Amino acid sequence: MDMGLKNKTALVTGSTRGIGKAIALELAREGVHVLINGRNNDGVERTVAEFQAAFPETEPRNATADLVDSRQREALFAKFPHVDILVNSMGIYEIISYDDVDDAVWEKYFRTNFLAANDLTKFYLPSMLSREYGRIIFIASEEAVMPSGQMPQYAVTKSMLLSLSKSLSKLTRGAEVTVNTILPGPTLSENVLQIIESIYSNEEMTFEAKERDFMAKNLPQSEIQRFIRPVEIGRLTAFICSPMASAFKGSPIRIDGGMVPTIF
Repeated sequence: MDMGLKNKTALVTGSTRGIGKAIALELAREGVHVLINGRNNDGVERTVAEFQAAFPETEPRNATADLVDSRQREALFAKFPHVDILVNSMGIYEIISYDDVDDAVWEKYFRTNFLAANDLTKFYLPSMLSREYGRIIFIASEEAVMPSGQMPQYAVTKSMLLSLSKSLSKLTRGAEVTVNTILPGPTLSENVLQIIESIYSNEEMTFEAKERDFMAKNLPQSEIQRFIRPVEIGRLTAFICSPMASAFKGSPIRIDGGMVPTIF
């Protein structure tokens, strides 16, 4: 399906692995020139080479930067002053008891999961409006609307992205520029794969059997009873980035496998 994205330029943060890489791959598949971002230059270079080999008609580029560092963000802005698509997928998470979430932890999560994305958005949104096309997407989580209580510092910062998205959508009234948030549920990232394999390291089971057993015991509220695959999130994101999705404005778009039990 041609989504009308050929020759657009996209910055996908945290795109050397996990959900970010899956999003970047689906955009490249649509002919988008992807700016690959990560903190490790060697990892970024490997990913750029991988994309060049897989999608030779596109021009992936190295956008190495620690986006929490304001000086590195400024250097990135100088190198890439305009993009058509910004996907804020970089983020951190871990299970932490509320009693252990001190001010240093709050600040770390606030700067990483919220302020970095906000700063990128604040820089790129005006040029999108002036050129009358743009897509900004925040990757949040089902934790944003259904906090589990196991990682309050993560849930709070993801909820903030929902509010920011809706506020910024007001600035795009009448323009072919959209700001939206995608809320994935439990996803089979590299880290999750390692965790599952370590839990069942002594079991002679297929991965599918391990996955079913883990979901039944730990995430029974999931209606798909499997982890969402990053490629599924990548495909949805590519669609939301396309001209076909121009009616989505400030929308929280759930791809949670049925984890959230409410109708909204």
